[in-house]
Amino acid sequence: MDLGIRGKTALVCAGSKGLGRGCAEALAEAGVDLVLNARGAEALEATAAHIRAAQGVRVTAVAADITTEAGRAAVLQAAGGPVDILVTNAGGPPPGLWSDWSREDFIKALDANMLTPIALMQALLPGMIARKWGRVVNITSQSVKAPIPQLGLSNAARAGLTGFVAGTARQVAEHGVTINNLLPGIHATDRADALDGGVARAQGISLDEARRRREATIPVRRYGTAAEFGAACAFLCSVHAGFIVGQNILLDGGAGNATL
Repeated sequence: MDLGIRGKTALVCAGSKGLGRGCAEALAEAGVDLVLNARGAEALEATAAHIRAAQGVRVTAVAADITTEAGRAAVLQAAGGPVDILVTNAGGPPPGLWSDWSREDFIKALDANMLTPIALMQALLPGMIARKWGRVVNITSQSVKAPIPQLGLSNAARAGLTGFVAGTARQVAEHGVTINNLLPGIHATDRADALDGGVARAQGISLDEARRRREATIPVRRYGTAAEFGAACAFLCSVHAGFIVGQNILLDGGAGNATL
């Protein structure tokens, strides 16, 4: 399927690894030029070089902490022109108990997983509205639909972003701009390894055993892949998805046991 977005420009956050990289590669395959951001310069440059060679699109790599004002300014300046597609993404906060977290922990989680995506939307939506076309996809979490007890920081921050998107998406849709959220379950990424490692240490089992036990709770009996997640993102960014507005789409292998 031709996604109809060849020649567009996308800003993809946390795009050097994992789900962000999956989204960047899928967009590049559709002919989209990229502004690729991550904090680690080495991994970012390697990913950018790989995508350039594989797809022949323009890739501008910007190593910066997107959760800071200075980092956002550097990324937006490096874009050097209109950004048609925004994919927001940031690593999730650490797990723990409700009694573990201080105000500073919550502020850090909100900065990364709620306030940064909002700031990027506020920066880029006006241009999209003026051009009468734009796509925003926020990578959030399955915890928006069904809270994960040990991920209270993530539950709180991502739910706040979801509330912002719910209203904003319906205000900008008339201008040809859509905003939607993709809610990943467990995918084979560094984040999954970190969570499984915590379980392994707590239960005195191997990392492989921790993964097998988690896979057994997923109806498809496996973790998701970054490539299939990226394909879903690319479709939401396509010309075919203009009637999908303000939605929270689960990609969790059926792990969320709910009717609606």
